[in-house]
Amino acid sequence: MAIHKAKFDKEEFKKAVVGNCKSLYRKTLDEASQQQRFQSVAYAVKDLIMDKWIATHKQYDKEDPKVVYYMSMEFLMGRALGNNMINLMQYKEIKKALEELDLDINEIEDQEPDPALGNGGLGRLAACFLDSLATLEYPSYGCGIRYRYGMFKQEIKDGYQIETPDDWLRDGYPFEIKRAEYRYEVKFGGYVKVVKDEKTGRDNFVQEDYRSVIAVPYDLPILGYGNNTVNSLRIWDAEPVVKFNLNSFDKGDYQKAIEEENLAKNLVEVLYPNDNHYAGKELRLKQQYFFVSASVQRAVDRYKNMHNGDVSKLYEKVTFQLNDTHPTVTVAELMRILMDENGLDWDQAWDITSKTVAYTNHTIMAEALEKWPIELFSRLLPRIYQIVEEINRRFVEKIKAKYPGDQEKIRKMAIIYDGQVKMAHLAICAGYSVNGVAKLHTEILKKQELKDFYEMMPEKFNNKTNGITQRRFLLHGNPLLAEWITDKIGDGWITDLKQIDKLSLYVDDKKAQQEFMNIKYKNKVRLAEYIKKYNGIDVDPNSIFDVQVKRLHEYKRQLLNILHVMYLYNKIKTDPTFDMEPRTFIFGAKAAAGYRIAKQTIKLINNVANVINNDASISGKIKVVFIENYRVSNGEMIFAAADVSEQISTASKEASGTGNMKFMLNGAITLGTMDGANVEIVQEVGEENAVIFGLSSDEVIKYENEGGYDPMEIFNEDQDVREVLMELINGKYSDNDPEEFRDIYNSLLNFQDGRRADIYFILKDFKSYAKAQEEIDKRYKDKAGWAKSVMLNTAKSGKFSSDRTIEEYVKDIWKLEKVHVEM
Repeated sequence: MAIHKAKFDKEEFKKAVVGNCKSLYRKTLDEASQQQRFQSVAYAVKDLIMDKWIATHKQYDKEDPKVVYYMSMEFLMGRALGNNMINLMQYKEIKKALEELDLDINEIEDQEPDPALGNGGLGRLAACFLDSLATLEYPSYGCGIRYRYGMFKQEIKDGYQIETPDDWLRDGYPFEIKRAEYRYEVKFGGYVKVVKDEKTGRDNFVQEDYRSVIAVPYDLPILGYGNNTVNSLRIWDAEPVVKFNLNSFDKGDYQKAIEEENLAKNLVEVLYPNDNHYAGKELRLKQQYFFVSASVQRAVDRYKNMHNGDVSKLYEKVTFQLNDTHPTVTVAELMRILMDENGLDWDQAWDITSKTVAYTNHTIMAEALEKWPIELFSRLLPRIYQIVEEINRRFVEKIKAKYPGDQEKIRKMAIIYDGQVKMAHLAICAGYSVNGVAKLHTEILKKQELKDFYEMMPEKFNNKTNGITQRRFLLHGNPLLAEWITDKIGDGWITDLKQIDKLSLYVDDKKAQQEFMNIKYKNKVRLAEYIKKYNGIDVDPNSIFDVQVKRLHEYKRQLLNILHVMYLYNKIKTDPTFDMEPRTFIFGAKAAAGYRIAKQTIKLINNVANVINNDASISGKIKVVFIENYRVSNGEMIFAAADVSEQISTASKEASGTGNMKFMLNGAITLGTMDGANVEIVQEVGEENAVIFGLSSDEVIKYENEGGYDPMEIFNEDQDVREVLMELINGKYSDNDPEEFRDIYNSLLNFQDGRRADIYFILKDFKSYAKAQEEIDKRYKDKAGWAKSVMLNTAKSGKFSSDRTIEEYVKDIWKLEKVHVEM
């Protein structure tokens, strides 16, 4: 692709920074706070973007290309300033201009909060996809919610996770623009009244006695690298229909006066409200419908404005891609808009909808395939429920026609069954494409979880292995390595990651190995300084940095990792001469606020760290670090420094993973199960350059089908395992309360609450994992062999660019055309 680098006027830019500080804060730069300096710089960078942003959307209006609306409850964007400077191809020039103003770019970037719009891999994938779409010049909108406080800001106090509001909007966010002209009403509750049109005889459905909010969008610019394309992330805020009821206030009913405002405020307060109670479930469903309704209304209006109000060919210009089941109400909302607001009959509306909506499945975990109680769904979204009911009725008729008399098929596939509305079933029934996110994941969907759907409609199913953007996770996150790679093979890899394979020529070159490992060492020093500053722990950059950072969930098995650390500690204590490379185990993870076992696991990791890090007798052979509030900005630093990438999920449970790709790109060896995209990573880099352990996905599935296994056998027969498990309940890591980790102990050994013991096969895989860790130790001792291996990981990461993933979506699902923007 042709790269365009805009001319940069350094003096103009400096003037803009100084002027912004004056007009925003009535201050000179030397009087301003660091946050005010950041804002002044960010607004100056935003000015560099604006002409491109305007030009892009004028070009879209002129060419009327097909647009993908990427519908996602999460967008984990990371800081925008540095990334925007890189995609403008002006990072060095802006850095120099700031130096002349006596400003340090690192200090300025550190002032930017991470936008609290996402949590895990799902949201980060969405962010990578937006970056790739803009870089590849494809028209798109990301559509989501402008959460005020995100999921939460994680603080660790006495080893416990404490959730505090992540007030990222406190000082204002310089890169967003409020688009008040695109306001839409979103309705909840009430009832549906049928009114017959006397002229046409048609039934019109009117929602009455509802409560509503106004959805107001804020747009964030999404820059393509080295081109003029600037797409938009559109996040919706909620405002009350009537801001303040003066009449109620005057009568002394102060609560009623602000009732509308509270409804709106609650909708956009937090990402994924705790849904282990009814009010949380209701709020979550409201959030989903809120952003979906606003986004679909806007997309249809935009199309109508360009096509004389005719919606009959909407699918030719619009695709809604559902990022997991959360936005599945898109199906029914589009039907509602086409029928109730545009006068189409059912068959016309269904024909359009079923050619417009596509679904990405991100999970094999049954509990994550959303289901809503009929009572809640129908009360909150009465018209939407009617439409879903009719979709279900027609779909069940199809199932009966294909499988006469087979009630089991209906039970497994119906959208409404057993008092629940099943969102994944709705997405598959209505979507024209259903994709998994790694080869293994897609095969498991086809053969296991969604087998019945695959047998009935195989043409819908396809695989799109996830990817990451090398521009954020190498070019921005690891500038030392990025510069070295460019010096060796040129900069083509920035927009075509396959070119990184040219590094393979250097993997046996002793000088290149030395340079690569020196860069890794410097990145480890940088992370060690961060750990010292925020954790107060001294870690040795010469030790193996063994890293597991990701959302905390039992299937991701952070517990397996920390139990192994306890086992290793026992070995050293038993035999002080035990020969091992010094190892720093680094964890980072948020646990959902209501997820008890996950939060206990965080406490266990911190308690183990407290014991081990303060034991001088082990001579620093092990250190354990839990990095607080893991997010994109500290993640970039962690990926660059890692030696070992822990990807140890129970085989068959991780759909893909993208952290595994970030570590690989930055030169870390995967220690993992054959799960998700690990399978494809091993295919690319070779088994000799990864360390694989544990049960296969087929073995796990076989055990599950047979009712699991008995972990008590392992407990009884393996003294090492037994010793570690007893330490969970004998007070070694919880002297104030020996019962502190009883729930973890029980989850591994005892059948409880209708749940089998050790459903994630932690004890079953323990010995295999311990052997894999010994293999890591052995390989690290061979310095040349290790250097070659980690260099090959970087060199073979070309497949895992989100640019490749997006080109596959475009070719197989979305059918978009590139739009080249000239300035």
